Amino acid sequence: MASIAENLQTLFLEAVKNTVGPVEKYHPSIAPSGQPQFGHYQFNDAMKLAKGLSRGSPYTLASQIIQQLPRNNIIEKAEVAGPGFINISISPQFLLDRLKTIDLNQSQDKTAPLEAQTILLDYSSPNIAKEMHVGHLRSTIIGDCLANIFEYSGHRVHRISHLGDWGTQFGMLIAYLKSKFPVSEISEKSLAGNDLISLYQSARRLFDEQPNFQETARQEVVALQSGDFQSQKIWKILCDLSQSSFQEIYLKLNIQIKTQGESFYNPLIPKTIEELSQKGMVTESEGALCIFLPGFKTPEGNPLPLIIQKKDSGYNYASTDLAALRYRFQTIKANKVLYITDAGQTLHFQQIFASARQAGWIKEGHEVIHIPFGLVLGEDGKKLKTRSGETIKLMTLIGEAEKRALAIAEQKEPENDPTRNRYIAHILGLAALKYADLSQHRMSDYVFSFDKMLSLDGNTAPYLIYAYVRIQGIARKGNLDFSRPLDTHSLHWIHPLEKNLALQLVQFDEALSAVLRDFLPNRLCEYLYQLSQLFNRFYQQCRVLGSENEATRILLCHWTARTLAKGLSLLGIKVVEKL
Repeated sequence: MASIAENLQTLFLEAVKNTVGPVEKYHPSIAPSGQPQFGHYQFNDAMKLAKGLSRGSPYTLASQIIQQLPRNNIIEKAEVAGPGFINISISPQFLLDRLKTIDLNQSQDKTAPLEAQTILLDYSSPNIAKEMHVGHLRSTIIGDCLANIFEYSGHRVHRISHLGDWGTQFGMLIAYLKSKFPVSEISEKSLAGNDLISLYQSARRLFDEQPNFQETARQEVVALQSGDFQSQKIWKILCDLSQSSFQEIYLKLNIQIKTQGESFYNPLIPKTIEELSQKGMVTESEGALCIFLPGFKTPEGNPLPLIIQKKDSGYNYASTDLAALRYRFQTIKANKVLYITDAGQTLHFQQIFASARQAGWIKEGHEVIHIPFGLVLGEDGKKLKTRSGETIKLMTLIGEAEKRALAIAEQKEPENDPTRNRYIAHILGLAALKYADLSQHRMSDYVFSFDKMLSLDGNTAPYLIYAYVRIQGIARKGNLDFSRPLDTHSLHWIHPLEKNLALQLVQFDEALSAVLRDFLPNRLCEYLYQLSQLFNRFYQQCRVLGSENEATRILLCHWTARTLAKGLSLLGIKVVEKL
């Protein structure tokens, strides 16, 4: 079903056509109003159209457009304001009818779009033998949120964590382990008691300090990529140990994702390079195979190479990413491939995408998009680190969030069962951590603060969850069963806040569309925050149980609770029934 905004776009497109004639590539701009007392939506194109078409006064043109609106049951009133804005009020009856179409008791909350697509999201993507840290938080939860919304919207979704399980770091680790232990004694059991991070750091020091070890490590990379049995055996042990720790964090964060390492694409790389060579795209430069693309220059103005095979015949990130992209479009048959990584990888993906387009792998109807994000900062305005200057481990961050949430739960409800307080702390801690990140504009750096994210006031997860809990309290007090089918026949309005709350509820799908248009989860957060604020005003001014409009207000409470729960779940956040 088309949203209210989409219906209004159709009406105003017809009105503009009837007023000025067809306008090439024109799509009406309809936006929700920030001041519902003047109108629920705004049409702001009259000034642009008046100037572009030399139609004189925008105010006059706006008035003419209103006169040409087709007859409909959606708009109650349309009025010109200011220099030419059109404020649009939605018909109360249409709003009632639209509310009745929201089936909150359906067993499956998915509505298939007209053309469901296969969408692959590449996110999280830690490196083997390294711990997930705060830098992985944004990629993981932004990717998970977008995947949830695409899936809810009816698309076929592939969630991929593209593990760094190949390359130079393994040459270092394998060479280091072979120098410290007899190969026959290296096993998952023998390494289980070792800290892989410490092993990696020791190997890294040797690599940086000893040229002979550097050469040994590089030879190990080539041996690994060539299928050497001993090298691959040690590599498999390292991968299994690391993936176990990653899965522990994914489980903690309630993230469902398929891990697929760079190694998966290794057999596909030779064919990928061969195809690029056949298309005349590959040039040998200083012993390496490179692609030189138009428009890519070094700071000195020289052509910038994309190296796809090193001079020692080893492969690199570009080799793997090109093979992966080719596989994703040709084998998985993806319509859209999204990469969620930090902004520092923008140039790399620009070169990869440009190469894939030139090779003909990205065809008409395909999309490939890099979705970058900013940094998580400490209160000093620098990258969030420990006091000793080390990157904060993600598991440490999760543990601290739960610890602080537990202290709040015990302070608020000291009589609660300790097990219940720990459960609440787990939900609130993770909710606060995720929401604090997702509520920021994706491209913005933000300052990390446990105190702010766990506050019960303001745009925080606890504030939203508390609104949900308040509604459950109404249900318990009135002995209401929100799981039963709803009787919507008696819906009517007697207070402006009832209508405003109803309008906010039916705009849920518009909020989701806004997220997917620019891949900005903060738009869903802002919607849910506004819904919570509106409900709290409604709660304070409109008595529910025992009121003259009890049936309508109970339904509004029910719809609000379900919308909050659904919206938060799309952000990857659970709710609790009682605090």
